Amino acid sequence: MSVKGKAIIFDLDGTLLDTLRDLGEAMNAVLREHGFSVHPIEAYRYFVGEGVEQMVRRTLPEEYRSRDTVGRLVNKMREEYARRWTDNTRAYPGVAEMLDELERRSLPKAVLSNKPHNFTVEMTKKMLGAWSFVAIRGLTPETPRKPDPATALEIAREMEIPPSEIVLVGDTGVDMQTANAAGMYAAGVLWGFRDAAELLEAGARSLLAAPHELFDLLEGGNTDGA
Repeated sequence: MSVKGKAIIFDLDGTLLDTLRDLGEAMNAVLREHGFSVHPIEAYRYFVGEGVEQMVRRTLPEEYRSRDTVGRLVNKMREEYARRWTDNTRAYPGVAEMLDELERRSLPKAVLSNKPHNFTVEMTKKMLGAWSFVAIRGLTPETPRKPDPATALEIAREMEIPPSEIVLVGDTGVDMQTANAAGMYAAGVLWGFRDAAELLEAGARSLLAAPHELFDLLEGGNTDGA
């Protein structure tokens, strides 16, 4: 199957960058400091994806999920994560080659994350600064988080490309819901934080087992050995 894709919008965590260990270790440090039980790093696959506030809430026992407690730990998490987010975070294997090929084909690309905007911009520029992005957008107090399609549609307007001709690539059900709500093509990746069942249930139209498979999906398939 191929799609008429003229631009790509990528999720960040679990799609372009493997951030799981740094997120989990930062959050565990905050939990430990406040006397709460910590979690295995693998458990964070299901805690992340909908913003830091949701992640903090999910890591706490239900009886401690008050607005004040969550708000206090969100601030602590942001401080802790800012100190350690470069420790282990790296681009997934094959991502660099995929981005190289997108640039060779002159296909516009953007990043859309539920991570706080300042982290999204800083991480993309530091870890993926060799490639150009039309837009890099994270969560701000003024913008709704995915799966609300508002920011994805705003990026489409910046690209001056119809949403129906944009492929949104992500690793969670939230990303697939965002793509479908925006009228974009939903492509789920299998190297990230969630599994095929979640992606398909949320409306993924294609699943990618490796970054290079994006070019099998795009209309015309692989070219020049990409």
